[in-house]
Amino acid sequence: MATLTGKTALVTGSTSGIGKAIATMFAQNGATVLITGRDEKRGKAAAQEIKNLGGTAHFIQADLSDAASTNRLAQEIQSKFGDVDILVNNAGIFSFAPSDAVDEKAFDQMFNVNVKGPFFLTASLAPRMVKRGYGRVINITTMAAHIGLAGASVYSASKAALRLLTQSWAAEFGPHGVTVNAIAPGPIHTPGTELMGEAVEQLAKTLPAGRPGTVDEVAAAALFLAGNDASYVNGATIAVDGGRVAV
Repeated sequence: MATLTGKTALVTGSTSGIGKAIATMFAQNGATVLITGRDEKRGKAAAQEIKNLGGTAHFIQADLSDAASTNRLAQEIQSKFGDVDILVNNAGIFSFAPSDAVDEKAFDQMFNVNVKGPFFLTASLAPRMVKRGYGRVINITTMAAHIGLAGASVYSASKAALRLLTQSWAAEFGPHGVTVNAIAPGPIHTPGTELMGEAVEQLAKTLPAGRPGTVDEVAAAALFLAGNDASYVNGATIAVDGGRVAV
């Protein structure tokens, strides 16, 4: 039996990159996957790709940057698909600039998507997991939430907030059968990081692994945290960063 058979998984920001890889791997292991994103065309294509592989996937268009949009998504999912067993807070944005070059709009946008969205979506869905006595919440953070990187102050701070939320939620929901963990990727080749050009390769050379990671390597960690083998793992952050944080 596949490890996630009978489970419904919501993976935010899953129309491409890490989110899409997680959604695909979950579906290949038996989960019904709910894909969200802003781009309807790309989202429907991602869901169809999973279906072509024999999995079950549905796309729901959503922009998760405020409480109202997360509440609407939670209500739509409940009415159409029922309860969510696994929530992956993957949707996020990043930009890099010196602190004095970041304006208030960019600051607010990063915190809205990277912190406010996951907070209110989890606040909507986790209590239903608590009532059922089972659930998995997985937050996608970054190695930049653990180390200082010049030019990444706002992005790092937003993801560090999500890292702390992981621990707070583990304490809040853990006694009721819900585990909350995080994955902190290092430099990964995705459509989003293509805009960084050679910076990804240059950063990867500083890692013990000496190379960028792949989206499937991150997805494998998510699959572990979503399954029963991780039932005693709670409040942890798994670094999928080629060893960068460790050294």
